[in-house]
This record gives sequence, structure tokens and C-alpha cells, in this order.
Amino acid sequence: MEEEDQRKILDLVKELVHRLLSQNPNQNPNSPDFSSSLRYAIRILQSRLTPSVSIDAAAIAEAVKRRLATQGKSSQALTFADLYNKFASKTGPGSINNKWAVLYLLKIVSEDRKSAESAPGSTFLLPNLGLHDSELSDDTRVPKKDDTGWNNGVLLVTMDPENLREIAFKEFVNLVREENEVSEEVLVRDVLYACQGIDGKYVKFDADVDGYVLPDAVKVPRGTRLMVRKLCELGWLFRKVKDYICGSMDRFPAEDVGTVGQAFSAALQDELTDYYKLLTVLEAQAMNPIPLVSETASSGNYLSLRRLSVWFAEPMVKMRLMAVLVDKCRVLRGGAMAGSIHLHAQHGDPLVRQFMRSLLQRVCSPLFEMVRSWVLEGELEDIFSEFFVVGQPVKAESLWREGYRLHSGMLPSFISQTLAQRILRTGKSINFLRVCCDDRGWADAATEAAAAAGTTTRRGSLGYGESDALENLVAEAAKRIDKYLLDVMYTKFKFKEHCLAIKRYLLLGQGDFVQYLMDIVGPELFEPANTISSFKLAGLLETAIRSSNAQYDDPDVLDRLKVKMMSHGIGDRGWDVFSLQYDARVPLDTVFTESVMARYLRIFNFLWKLRRVEHALIGAWKTMKPNCITSHSFTKLQGAVKLQLLSTLRRCQVLWDEMNHFVTNLQYYIMFEVLEVSWSDFSNEMDIARDLDDLLAAHEKYLHSIVEKSLLGERSQPLYKSLFVLFDLILRFRSQVDRLYEGIHELQARTKASSLPTLDKNKSRRQTIDNSSDPGSWISDGRKALTQRAEEFLRNMGQELDATAKEYTNLFEGFLSQLPLQQHVDLKFLLFRLDFTEFYTQLHSVI
Repeated sequence: MEEEDQRKILDLVKELVHRLLSQNPNQNPNSPDFSSSLRYAIRILQSRLTPSVSIDAAAIAEAVKRRLATQGKSSQALTFADLYNKFASKTGPGSINNKWAVLYLLKIVSEDRKSAESAPGSTFLLPNLGLHDSELSDDTRVPKKDDTGWNNGVLLVTMDPENLREIAFKEFVNLVREENEVSEEVLVRDVLYACQGIDGKYVKFDADVDGYVLPDAVKVPRGTRLMVRKLCELGWLFRKVKDYICGSMDRFPAEDVGTVGQAFSAALQDELTDYYKLLTVLEAQAMNPIPLVSETASSGNYLSLRRLSVWFAEPMVKMRLMAVLVDKCRVLRGGAMAGSIHLHAQHGDPLVRQFMRSLLQRVCSPLFEMVRSWVLEGELEDIFSEFFVVGQPVKAESLWREGYRLHSGMLPSFISQTLAQRILRTGKSINFLRVCCDDRGWADAATEAAAAAGTTTRRGSLGYGESDALENLVAEAAKRIDKYLLDVMYTKFKFKEHCLAIKRYLLLGQGDFVQYLMDIVGPELFEPANTISSFKLAGLLETAIRSSNAQYDDPDVLDRLKVKMMSHGIGDRGWDVFSLQYDARVPLDTVFTESVMARYLRIFNFLWKLRRVEHALIGAWKTMKPNCITSHSFTKLQGAVKLQLLSTLRRCQVLWDEMNHFVTNLQYYIMFEVLEVSWSDFSNEMDIARDLDDLLAAHEKYLHSIVEKSLLGERSQPLYKSLFVLFDLILRFRSQVDRLYEGIHELQARTKASSLPTLDKNKSRRQTIDNSSDPGSWISDGRKALTQRAEEFLRNMGQELDATAKEYTNLFEGFLSQLPLQQHVDLKFLLFRLDFTEFYTQLHSVI
């Protein structure tokens, strides 16, 4: 029974082979092709194929369609798609369940057939088919070919009896040769020449077009012409990059190239070296002939235009990027060039990002070496002006403020402004210690900073992308060197002690010294300024120092205190031009510059004027104190004269009290609420200062606070002028007091003289007559005349004092009215101190 089943299966297989071969009318069932096909079918049925892919019918069908489409068999691909859709949609009884297996079998058979056709004279070969002709029974052997080509009523025909496919390929090749005057091999070689900046046989550089072109006279298809033009873009980019490199080499070592430009050119040259290696490989492949469409290439190492476009994909990206950088950096150098290149590194393509990082590491190497040398050694090794720190020759006192500055145009974008300022300050600190302080201890601090940051003093690991290492190095160097600089300023040069000395002497904080100085130089300062000797004033200053507690100060401090006579004109008195100055030598003159000392001088002049006014009021009080004793000498005068005298003296006393109240409270405000509070704040900021810039800022804040609170600021000028008018009025009042009491004392002397015996009277009268020739002297014409002269004198003095009191009241009220309008809050509260009982406010409301 089994033999009958096998016979039926064999008959069915024969029938299937007959039907499949029946498409060829010349096919004979007895032909060798039939026999070979039958054996092939039996081998397939008896084999066990093991699939190498996952089970997915749709994927197999899609692979078959894609393969047919890529082979140019679009119509067959559409037919297959339609058949597969019908095959896949068929379900139910009689349908095939394992559709994937059928598709896989057909695909394997198709691939096996193609392999057999590529080897002429061979039969279909399939792996794992171990069945041979000897294994076939005699019944399965194909009978001999019938001359008619028919076998059991089935006509067997061949697929391509006249080699139509081969003929079509040959016609296509001939057509291509007719349309192309130049072969593709020649165009490939010309393109390779163009990519090296060399004109080929047909592809040449056209200056008008600014690119490599294939002349219109050369007969090639439009697609080929466009492809050549596209590929030759790489050559145009190459020329741009090569011209820049050659130009940089020609200008070397000119200033407009610089070390960063040289590093950029060297990095580009290394990239071109790799590019040359690629062209060498491509030129070797271009020597192999391009196989025809109908031929099977003996080797895959041939080069066509399409293959060249694939090879040029990555070099085109790099060369285009290099050309862009060349255009951007042609007129740049140094940090500006590095910053411009850095902007192109911010890219999402990993290839571009890696390329730019490698390029920037080369380009930025000189720049980071400059940073390392500056922050660790204070050396500005910038021959071609590429660094973002610029130095210029200045005097030692101007080194910190003017010697070095940031050049924002050379600051690369990957270094922040804050970091750049810290880099600038660190190098400045080293040079300040070296030049101004004549100190070399910073070298140890720099070595410690380099060790802490993991960077040697000669070579470091700084480079592009090492931002953390750069910030760490700068932070460590700045922390140690700035601390060392402040230690030198505080210990070796006694900065705090000198600041305190300026406060005590220039700001008149040493009370006993100031009072004694004013007492001994006062008589001299009343003289015209052009008659006063500076040497004499210097001697008086020395006397004031030796006579006060100032004698116990540091000799270096006392040696710096000098007398200075300001410029003066005709009519100026010594009070107007006298001042003290403090000699701030290197390196203290970095803080106490000429402009700073000019502001100190302005403050001194204001305080000196205030002290002079106070001294004048004290002198007036010394003159006014014995007034009660003086009044007893006029008991013999008429009551009206005596009352007028007492009224005048009382008026003088009241006016003095008002002036003294104003000057005392103003002086207290200046000396304590301004100078002492500002000094306390300055002392605290000196203790927490981290670098010299902080120290300079603290001192500037201290000085600015004094100027603003002392009515010396720009916004307080109207108030300042009003105050000095008040000062001049008080000094004028002192002169009136002196004249009043001189007249009273002279009147007292005349009154005593009138009461002497006759002999003495005649003698006194003769003396009086002799003295009457002096201007302003009293005329002794008897008691009545004396009384008249006394009344006239007291009336005039009373009128002068009334006018002075009225003027003072108007000026003082005007001064008070301006205080609430001041910007500084302390000046607003000065009003409460001057009018704490609201006396002037109430007086003004009554008036």
C-alpha cells in the first residue's frame, strides 16, 4: 500500500513538473531539462530545510517585493503583491495554513535558481539536499527526448531560447556609450583631481563660476553632469581651506596670524593629511574598471560616481565646516578666533561635535598656556596681542588700576566674564607684589595653588573642555595669592595703621594735636598767604606734634605728615591756603592715589574751617567772659547808657549762644556720626576683604560715605555753600565782638581817666589829645562828650549785631530748610540734632 502511495506522489510530482515546464512549447518531457527539473523537485521534497529567519509571512513578502523593485521588475513586483494579497486573504477549508512556509520555500528556490544561472552548466543547487541521481528509481528517470517536444500531451518550452536578456543588456551598453562622450572612469579620475585642487582632462576650475565644472561641449547626461558638479564642491572647499593654510604660512610669523592662528592652520593641515590618505585609497580603486550592467564584477573595489558620493559624505561635512571656519576666522586672531570656532562646536551631530572638540583642543592650546603662565607666574607671554589680558607701561602707583585690563574683543565665549576678572586680578596681584612690594613670596603660594589644582607650574592639563580644571586652578591661585597680598599690605606695609593716621591727622581726629596746632599757627595764618613761610609752618607743625600725644606715634607715620600751602591769589590769607598732607608711598599710593588724596584734602579744608569757626567762638567767649566786671566801671554813667550797654552785651551773648549751639552740634555730627561710624564700617570691611580689589572698594566706600555725609557731595553743593556763608558770618561776628570789647575797654579807660584829680586830668588830657590824632580814638571833651560817644558807639554796635543776628537767622533757617531735601538719610536726621527742641520751627511759624 505504501508503494502505491509513493507511486501516486511521484506521478503527481511529474505532472506538476510537466505543467510548470509546459510554458515552453519546445519543451519535451523526455528532454534533459525535464529530467533535471524532476530530480530537483524530488530533492526538495525529500530534503529538510532549516529556516535562518524568524517566522513572518509579511516580512518575507515585503523582501520579495523590494528585491523585484530594485532589479527593475516593477510590474512583476505589483503582480506578486496582488497574488500575495489574494493568497493571504484565503481562509477556510481547502486553504493553506502555513503560508509562511510556502513563501519561504519559493524564496529559497528563487535564490537557488539565480545561483545556478550564474554558474553555466550547473544544475539547481540547494543546501541540505543530499539526494543524488542514483537514489532515484528507474521509474523516476526521465525518458529520452521526443523530437516533437511533447510528453504525455504537455509541451515543454524554454524561458529564453534566443538570449533576449543578454541582447537587451548589450543594446543598453551601446546606448550608454552613444550618450556619453566621456567614460565614467575618466570622470571619476577628474573628480578626484578636482578634489585635490588640480584641473583634470575635462573637469576644470572656472573662475567666473567660482567652482569646478564640466564644459557644456562635453556630451554627458544631465544627471551625470549634476553629480560631477556636486562632487566637485569638495574640491572648491578644499581650495578655500588650502589657500588659508598657505596664506598663514606665507605670513608667518607676522602679527596678524599669531600663535592661535598657527595652531588653527596646523590643525587644518592635519585634517587635510587624513583627507589625502582617503584620496590615495580612492585613486587606487579608480584604477579598476567599472563592470557593465550585464557583467558580474570580478572585484568590488571599483569606483563609480555613485560610490564616490558615498565615500565623500563624511569628508564633505568636515571640509564644509572647515571652509566655514576659515571664512569666519580670516580676519580674527587669538581669543576672538577661539571664541568664533567655539560657537560652531555647539552642534547636535556627534560627528561634527567630536571634530570641533578635537580642533578646538589644538587651537586653544596656546591660549590656555597663556592663562596658566599668567595666573601662576604673572607673565604676560602675548607677543602677537592675542590674550584677553592687556598690559601697558605705567608708573608703579598706577600699576593696579591702569597697568592691566581686559580686552573684551579677545575674550573667548567659553570663558565667563567672572572667571576672566578673576584671572586678571590673580596675575595683577603677582605683578603688584613683584613690582610695587618688591616681594617674591608669591612664588610659594603659586606652587601650592598648582599642586592643589593638580597642575604643575610648567605644564598643565588645561585645555578646551577642561573648564572644571581651569576654574579650579584659577580659584586656588587667586585664593592663595590674594591672601598673601593682603598679609603683605597689613603686616609689612601697615596699611591699617596708615589709614588710622590719616583719620587722626588729615581728618582732625587727634583732638589735642589739632587744638595746639591751631593755637600756634593761628597768628601766622592771619597774615597774607604770600608772606607766610612754609618752613616756619613746618616747624610749628613739629612743635605741635612734640607738645601733644602725637609724639608717641610711629616715627614712620610722623615722618609722612607734611604742611602744604595750596595755590593762592591776591587777598588770600593763611587760613585759606593752609593744609596738611600725608605722604603715601609705594605701595600705599595704589590706594591713596592723587585723586583720593585730593578728596582727603577737600575734607580736611572743610573740617579745618569748622575747627577754625569753633576756635573763633572760643576766642570770642574768652573775650566776652569778663563782661560783668566791665559793666561795674560804668556805674557813674547815665542810666540810659548803662542800659544800652547791658542790652548790647546781652544781644551779643545770645547771638554767640545760637552760633555756638549750631557749631557744636554740627561738629559733633561730623566727628562722631560721620567719621567714627564710617571708620567702624571701614575697619569691619578691611577684616573681611578677600583681595586688593575688595580693599580698594572698602576704602572707596569709606571715603564716599564721609564726602556724602559731610555735605561735600555733588547733590549737597547748595547746602555746602550755605554752610560756608554761615561760617564766614560767624567769623565776621568774632571781629564784631573784638571791636565791641575793644571799644568798651577803651571807654572804661576814659571813664577812669575822667575821675582822676585835676593834675592827673590835665596830664591825661594832654595824652588824650596826643592820641586823638589816631583814627577811631575817643575825643576827651569831658563827661558829656564821653557819654555821647559811648551812646553812639553802643548804638552802632547794636545795629551791627542786630543786622548780624537777622542775617544769621535767615541763613540758618535756609540751611535747615534744605536738610530734609537731601538724599542721604543721615543728613536728614541732622535737622533733629540742630533743632531738637523745635525752637526754630516754632519761631518760624510765629513769624
